[in-house]
Amino acid sequence: MAKTTKSDLYDDLKRQILTMELDPDTDLDEVGLSERYGLSRTPVRDIFRRLAGEGYIDIRENRGARVIPMNHATLRNFFLVAPMIYAAIGRLAVQNFKPTQLADLKQTQERFRTASGNMDALGMVLENNRFHEIFGEMSANAYLQPSLGRLLIDHARIGHTFFRPRNDDMKRRLQTAVEHHDSFIEALSAHDEDAVVDLVFEHWELSRENMEMFIAPQGLKADALVGGSAKHSLEKSS
Repeated sequence: MAKTTKSDLYDDLKRQILTMELDPDTDLDEVGLSERYGLSRTPVRDIFRRLAGEGYIDIRENRGARVIPMNHATLRNFFLVAPMIYAAIGRLAVQNFKPTQLADLKQTQERFRTASGNMDALGMVLENNRFHEIFGEMSANAYLQPSLGRLLIDHARIGHTFFRPRNDDMKRRLQTAVEHHDSFIEALSAHDEDAVVDLVFEHWELSRENMEMFIAPQGLKADALVGGSAKHSLEKSS
């Protein structure tokens, strides 16, 4: 039976983009989606505009919508700014989080842990993404949250191999990521801002090494230095 709500289409497209079921730069068939979801063209276009505003798709005049592309410039900018944005979000999350958000984070972590135990790659991608989205919500910063949201889209797409471990070393890294999430929750609960920021960089380094190993072009490897330098820059400014 065809789905009939706009939220179904929104959720499905978002999931398919994050999990790489829809490849970067894929054209989206407005007519086909309208028929599949039992929606008229107007609500489909509304969803496209919403997803474009959040950074998931690109709407081109007279050429329709496509999944947001990934190219050399995208990847370079991602590696350049991600650790700085994540660290700033972490600091603000400690300062501003609400108890209900911490409870949501804990529940998300349990789902992430279950997915990792079951080697459910798609589940891990989505729950990991949600875990870090909650950090953005905790930060309560109207300037940084959109930047975090855009980063998380490409983090999920670039790093999806992290959740499909091919050997014992990758499995160990995945377990370390699960433990990092637990440590994030402990540090937040203790209102320990420095511990959260330190964890941000440990967690980033874990992800970065894996992404570079399997995804990033060789020419980007020099940007690995940015992760360390970003931390020192932030510490000097704080």
